[in-house]
Amino acid sequence: MSKKLLFQFDTDVTPSVFDTVVAYDGGVDHVTGISNVTPENVLAMVDGCIYTRPPKEKQFTGIFVGGSSLYEGQMVFDSVKNRFFSNFRVSVMFDSNGSNTTAAAAVANIARVCELHGKKVVILGGTGPVGQRAAALFASEGAEVFITSRSIEKAEKVSNQVNTRFSTTCGALPGETHQDRVSSIKDASVVMATGASGVLLLEESDWISNKNIEVLCDANAMPPLGIQGIEMNDKATDRNGKKTFGAIGFGGLKIGVHRECISRLFLNNNTIFDAEEIYKLAKEMV
Repeated sequence: MSKKLLFQFDTDVTPSVFDTVVAYDGGVDHVTGISNVTPENVLAMVDGCIYTRPPKEKQFTGIFVGGSSLYEGQMVFDSVKNRFFSNFRVSVMFDSNGSNTTAAAAVANIARVCELHGKKVVILGGTGPVGQRAAALFASEGAEVFITSRSIEKAEKVSNQVNTRFSTTCGALPGETHQDRVSSIKDASVVMATGASGVLLLEESDWISNKNIEVLCDANAMPPLGIQGIEMNDKATDRNGKKTFGAIGFGGLKIGVHRECISRLFLNNNTIFDAEEIYKLAKEMV
């Protein structure tokens, strides 16, 4: 049997060590990490993946698109897919900045303990990769989703980008000041924080007595967390009648989903793992 080869196309100056380790744990025989990948230079690399092995062995070559930039990764991912034709293709996974696997694990856990359809979801600091993907996944469950940012203009721009990509109707709310954020979550059922590490977005007193909130989730694993009063190991932990999730609490599912996606890349040569497919798998595994 041919060896399972994974080509890790990374948009950063150094290929992700994290993604490399998970790839080997997912059963890959050899990972080739390539840095500074662009939509232009990736084309020749894709050709090397799709033309070298006969039809019955193409399934043993896979592509992973990563890096810290969701925007740059999306362009590379699109270029990869557009290079495929007929049976000249291999399976590919897109997970820049861990956005798809992290968002999928978090939302799948929340959906398990809370009916999301018709509920208001507010994503604090939601303009980053994880926040954007989480917004789309919450919306796919029928939730009314809003993104906040320190700049309402940026929140509006990003929510529009999410809506264009996923055909959703996410909105924007103010998040510049502490009072802005408290007001934005006033009537929310679910609050998720995906802001930068070390930035406190909500104090415990901001949510502890809010009777509308059912679930809180913080994607930050480095203290101080974005939502005070949540612990990183929380996994549907009951805190004052609300279910809370910390980054480690749903992180096990994130890693498990990542590994499983990698494993499934080698079942055939036409699998695509983007946000929607990864979320479907996360819901099966939660």
